[in-house]
Amino acid sequence: MKSKIYCFVFVALLCTSAFLSCKKEIKPASLSTIENSKSNDKDGTNGHLKQAKTFSSDVVKEWLKTQMSLLYSPPASYGVNAGRYMAYSGIAMYEATVPGMPAYQSLSGQLNEMPAMPQTEPGKAYHWPTCANAALAEITRKLFTFTATTNDVATQTENRLNAVYEAEIGNSAIFERSKAFGKAIAQKITEWAATDHPWSSWQPMILTNNSPGKWWPENNIAQMPNGLAYWGDTRTIVAGSIDNVTSDPYTYNAIDKNSPYYKDFQEVYDISKNLSFQQKRLALYYNDPMVNGYPGGASYIPVFKQILDQLNPTLDVAAVAFAKTGMSLMDATIGSMKAKFTIMQERPFQFIRRVIEPSTNPATWWKPFIPTPPYSDFPANHATFAGAFTHALTTLFGSNVHFTNSTYKGHQVIIDGNIVDLGSYNYNSFYDLANDIAISRVYGGIHTRHAVEEGIKQGIKTAQYIDQKVRFMK
Repeated sequence: MKSKIYCFVFVALLCTSAFLSCKKEIKPASLSTIENSKSNDKDGTNGHLKQAKTFSSDVVKEWLKTQMSLLYSPPASYGVNAGRYMAYSGIAMYEATVPGMPAYQSLSGQLNEMPAMPQTEPGKAYHWPTCANAALAEITRKLFTFTATTNDVATQTENRLNAVYEAEIGNSAIFERSKAFGKAIAQKITEWAATDHPWSSWQPMILTNNSPGKWWPENNIAQMPNGLAYWGDTRTIVAGSIDNVTSDPYTYNAIDKNSPYYKDFQEVYDISKNLSFQQKRLALYYNDPMVNGYPGGASYIPVFKQILDQLNPTLDVAAVAFAKTGMSLMDATIGSMKAKFTIMQERPFQFIRRVIEPSTNPATWWKPFIPTPPYSDFPANHATFAGAFTHALTTLFGSNVHFTNSTYKGHQVIIDGNIVDLGSYNYNSFYDLANDIAISRVYGGIHTRHAVEEGIKQGIKTAQYIDQKVRFMK
């Protein structure tokens, strides 16, 4: 069963192989000791003395760790904004370091309504980790507003790294100039980000169609909050990235047991009756709960950090990876939510309770293994995110990458009455990760196979489009 989805992902990968084969793969460089950044002049006027590639990606890892601490088990919901945070953080970090990457160019003019970026002073030296630190500190403070601790946490990380960098540089002019440049970049990115959600002033969506086959909330509340109902109307990072990427759902049929629609939901029901320990563990691992977890797709951020930890790229490669992966994740989120609230296909619990195992007694209703999110089935969000996320990483690091996902290692859950450590999963490619994420939603009883397979396909299409349209290198 799991192999079927793997076959689908493999086919999707084959479909893109011709495109990928002509791309220049960015290889993570092995790290040596970080080079000392002290300049030989007193005011730092000897130009950009060191390129970004001469530094490690430690500043990125430190900020990802800081952002993870804010995203984990949050005091208030941040909805499906995790991809948005990653996209704007990645772009800000990239723009703050790209002047130190001679082969690369600004994304301004390529991304959707992105303004011109501040420029470095000609002939003046900059310390790129300091620029990145200032940019990520500012963007974190401005975007991660769902918790009151953000400012203090961001300031602590910023000051700790600044103390290290100031000592490394040994030149106050370069240090202050670098901080100012990074902050100026983040301010521009923040202003741009503030204009991407016009729907925030729209009236809430009121659901009216409760006919068979259409999604209806399990709590029976017909008023949808803006942040769910209209998130699909958020401005994409890359114009056109979600156009014509959504597949068609199966035609509704609750009578013919051999119809694709009926069989799709029947499979969810059949699986739920015989879940193995490993299937339950996988479903819980990629459940992304609001409490003791990374909700709303935020789990891709710790996965991304672990990939940087394990591949250890230099600062320039990390900057490209952060921006490109974040853009793909954000636009995939927009496309998935747009399709969900357009198609409005029912969830498995609806079809199973109404058709396969009908009951008028709530106490005997069929229940999925994990809680059903408050929006429709098709396409599957998590699968769509995974398709885009893993395709972006594949274009950067290749299709044969061995890595371990230990996001929930040490996290204990109860499975079949036993306390279990969720542990780690080892993968031989990024597409293997997407495959596990997709099938986990079927095991969890919250999505049909068609919803996750087409979700992966949709995410890959969005990431492919971004890869074709956005040029990082000159």
